[in-house]
Amino acid sequence: MAERGVSVDHATIHRWVIRYSPKLLERSNSRKRAVTGKWHIDETYIKVRGQWQSHYRAIDSNGDTVEFWFSEQRNLAAAKRFLRKALKRPGRPERIVIDGSQTNREAIVACDTTDRLQDRSRCMLQLIQIRQSRCLNNRIEHDHRRIKRRVRPMLGFKSIDSARAILSGIEMIHMIRKGQAKCAKNPQPSLAEQFERLAA
Repeated sequence: MAERGVSVDHATIHRWVIRYSPKLLERSNSRKRAVTGKWHIDETYIKVRGQWQSHYRAIDSNGDTVEFWFSEQRNLAAAKRFLRKALKRPGRPERIVIDGSQTNREAIVACDTTDRLQDRSRCMLQLIQIRQSRCLNNRIEHDHRRIKRRVRPMLGFKSIDSARAILSGIEMIHMIRKGQAKCAKNPQPSLAEQFERLAA
């Protein structure tokens, strides 16, 4: 804005982010390409009002973001809610890599069973294989860092709602940088071109 000679207060930009991030993320998700069959799932921590909250994330074997979910609790219910949301995305996983978390393992088994029972297609869905290994999950640990790098200067959030909205904006830009959108005309559009298409 400063380059264009427009003076805007930081509070105004904050309000824009809170208002438009969820809408832009919805558009971005509708244009995402399908993910691969191998997922990495983990959670990281984000500070809200001085308390650590859980930010669940899943990426595929290419490093593309599958889904994310910000939760006040880190428990089985939160893990199930995140996985149900992730399994609605195009591209069902054949294998999921997790760390030593027993909660995540239970959530995967429960959601996979429900998903297969509710499946209306004629083909039988295969059981999701679970691989528990701290070392094999380095891919998502590195991916967390890019999100944390954006969040760290903010010194924590003041409310859960603003944290959700801002994190959705950060995740959306992260997906755009990875080039996850299906682009018909230009196979390698710039970040600005991709953002312009979303906002149009």
